[in-house]
Amino acid sequence: MSTLDQKINEHFPGLVVRKDLVKTVKGNAIVPSYVLEYLLGQYCATNDEATIQTGIETVKEILAKHYVHRNEAGLVRSNIKEKGRYKVIDKISVALNEKTDAYEAQFSNLGIKKVLVDSGTVKAHPKLLVSGVWCIADIEYVFSEDQNVSPWILSTLKPIQLSHFDYDAYVAARQQFSTDEWIDLLIQSIGFNPEMFGRRSKLTQLVRLIPFCERNYNLIELGPKGTGKSHVYSEFSPHGILVSGGEVTVPKLFVNNSSGKIGLVGYWDCVAFDEFAGKQKRVDKALVDIMKNYMANKSFSRGVETLGAEASMVFVGNTRHTVPYMLKHSDLFDELPDKFYDSAFLDRIHFYIPGWEVDIIRGEMFSDGYGFVVDYLAEILRSMRNYDYSDQYREHFTLSSDISTRDRDGINKTFSGLMKILFPQGGATRDEVEEVLRFAIEGRKRVKDQLQRIDTTYGEVRFSYQDQQGQEILVTTLEEEEYPGYYHQTVSTPDDGGLEPEPAADKGGEPKEPRASEPVLEEKHLTFQENQKGISFDGLFGAYLKGASRITVTDPYIRLFYQIRNFMEFLEAIVKNKAEEDEVAVHLVTVRDEFKGDLQDESFEKIQESARTVGIDFTWEFDESGTIHARHIVTDHGWKISLDRGLDIFQHYEMNEAFAFANRLQQFRSSKAFEVTFIKQKPNGTEGE
Repeated sequence: MSTLDQKINEHFPGLVVRKDLVKTVKGNAIVPSYVLEYLLGQYCATNDEATIQTGIETVKEILAKHYVHRNEAGLVRSNIKEKGRYKVIDKISVALNEKTDAYEAQFSNLGIKKVLVDSGTVKAHPKLLVSGVWCIADIEYVFSEDQNVSPWILSTLKPIQLSHFDYDAYVAARQQFSTDEWIDLLIQSIGFNPEMFGRRSKLTQLVRLIPFCERNYNLIELGPKGTGKSHVYSEFSPHGILVSGGEVTVPKLFVNNSSGKIGLVGYWDCVAFDEFAGKQKRVDKALVDIMKNYMANKSFSRGVETLGAEASMVFVGNTRHTVPYMLKHSDLFDELPDKFYDSAFLDRIHFYIPGWEVDIIRGEMFSDGYGFVVDYLAEILRSMRNYDYSDQYREHFTLSSDISTRDRDGINKTFSGLMKILFPQGGATRDEVEEVLRFAIEGRKRVKDQLQRIDTTYGEVRFSYQDQQGQEILVTTLEEEEYPGYYHQTVSTPDDGGLEPEPAADKGGEPKEPRASEPVLEEKHLTFQENQKGISFDGLFGAYLKGASRITVTDPYIRLFYQIRNFMEFLEAIVKNKAEEDEVAVHLVTVRDEFKGDLQDESFEKIQESARTVGIDFTWEFDESGTIHARHIVTDHGWKISLDRGLDIFQHYEMNEAFAFANRLQQFRSSKAFEVTFIKQKPNGTEGE
C-alpha cells in the first residue's frame, strides 16, 4: 500500500474500500457502483488482504444468490414460491392505487407488480414514489383464490444507503491530511488514479460533486464523448438521478397538475440530464420556461400555488466540434437544442465545466487505491447542503464591482461548494482560497463570455478581484489564452481577416501555415496554464535553436522512458530547424537513475546512433553529485532558455496508442502548468546585452 492508502485506513477505518474491488465483484450485474460499494463496505472495508478476499467471496455470493437478473427473474420467482420467503436486491418503485387506497410496489428486474407496501415504509422512504430506489427486500409468496389479491407480500425493505454517520469525526479526520493528500483521497473515492491528473484536472472532477453538497446549483458540462461526464450522476450517489434529456416532461420534472404529484425536483438532491446536447432534439417550450423560473428562484408553480425545491440541475452533453471551430463559427453553447439556446436560460447556469479539457477515460486511469465507500461520501456531501461557505474569501479578497449579482451568485455557490469539499474543517490558506476563487470565477466567466456572443444586450464584464493591498487580479479562461483571436469576436462578426490567433511562436503552438517573415527573437517570460494545448517544442524553442551549432541541455529528470522520449522529441525540434547540410552538437547533463541506470544508458546509446544519421552529435554526462536542480537549454549563439519543469511539460497521454494524435503531435497534448524564460547572453555566457 502507498503511504496515502495507509493513512486513509488509519483515519477512516471501516469507511473506505479498495476501488478496484468494484470491478472484481460486478461481473454482469447491471447495478450502480454505490450498490456494490454498500456491500463491499459491509465486508471489505479493511486493509487486511485475507479479510478482503473473504469479503469479496461473500459479496459475490450475495450478488449471485440475491441480485435479480432480468433473464433469471422466472427462476427467482419460483424460488420465492417454493421457499415461501426470499431476499432479493432489486430496484423498487411504489405508486398509490387510488381505487384500493393502497400503496403498491413494482420490482424492476423481478417483474412483479402490485405488491402491497404499508404507509410507514413509504413515509420513511419517499423516493420510492419517484423513479424507484435500489433496495434489499424480503418477499413472501402466499397464494389466494381471490384474483384481486396479489400473492406477493413485501415482508421487509431496506434501501441500499448508509443509515448514519458521524460528521464531526469526518471533519476531525480531515485535519490529519494535507490539502494535496485530501484531494487525492477524493479523486480515489471517485475511482480515479490521482497520479494521472494535474491539479486543475482534479478540481474539474471535484466540481462534478458540487450539486450534491450545494442546494439549487446549476452546472453544465459539454465536451467530447467518453470523458465520464454522466458517471458521477448515475453511479456515485443514491441522492442523484440521471435522466435522458429527451425523456423529461413538466409533470415528470416538476408537478403533475391533474394528480398534484410532485416531480423529480421534490425528491432528489441532484437531477442530471444526460445527452442534453443535440440541435435536432425537440423540446417543450413550457418546460424551458418553468425551468428558467426554477433555476433562478428555486420555485415553480402548480396552478395558483407556488412550490419550492432544493434539487440542483446538471446538464451534460457531447460536442461534435473542436473548441477553436466553435469559437470561430459560433460559441461554446452551439450544440444545445434551439429552445435551450436561450440567453435567459443560459444566464442561470453557475459554472461551465470545459469538457474538452477532461481526458477520455482509459483503463490506466482507474485507481486500485483506497477511497471512501461512495454512499458514505454521498451522505457527508448531503449533510453539507445545510452549510454556507461562500463568504470565506472575503477576509482576503473582494470581487470587482463590475460583476453583476447573478454572476456573483454563480461564483459564490461554486466557491462555497468547492470549499465544503476541500476544507470542511476550515483553515484554508490565503493561496488555497485564491486558487478556489479563481477557478469559480473562470467557470462563471465562461458562461458570461458566451452569452455576450449570443446576445449583444449583455455588456462587457471585467471578471477580476482585489486583494487586501488593492491590487486587481484579472481572471481569464484557458481557451481565451489559447485562442485570443477567436475568443473575443461575436457570432455576428464577419469571418474575414484580422481574426487569426496570435503568432504560434509566441504562444508555443505550431502555425498552420509558415509565415513569410522570421520571428523576432527577444527576451521574454511565458506562463502556461494546466491543460493548455497547442504547445510543442518546435513552437516554443524552434526559432531560438535555429543557427546554433552547440546546444547544452541540463535537466536532472531524463531518466524514465517517457522523459527520455521527451528528450528525443526535443532533438526532433532541432532537426526541423537546422539546415540539412549542417551538424549540431547536443550535450545532455542529467542524473543517473539509481534503479534503472542500465536502461538509461541503453536508451541514450540508441538515440546517439540514430541522431548521427540526421546530423546530430549527441553526447551525455551524469552529474555524480546528484545535486543539480537547474533546468535549462543553452545555445552557443547567445540564448539561455530557463525551464521550471525541464522538458517534462506534458501530462499523461496514450503513449502506446499508435493512432492517437496526442501520441503523434505534441500540440494535441494537454500541458502541465509551467513557465519558460528566454534570456539573451553575451558570447562568454553571461546574461545581458
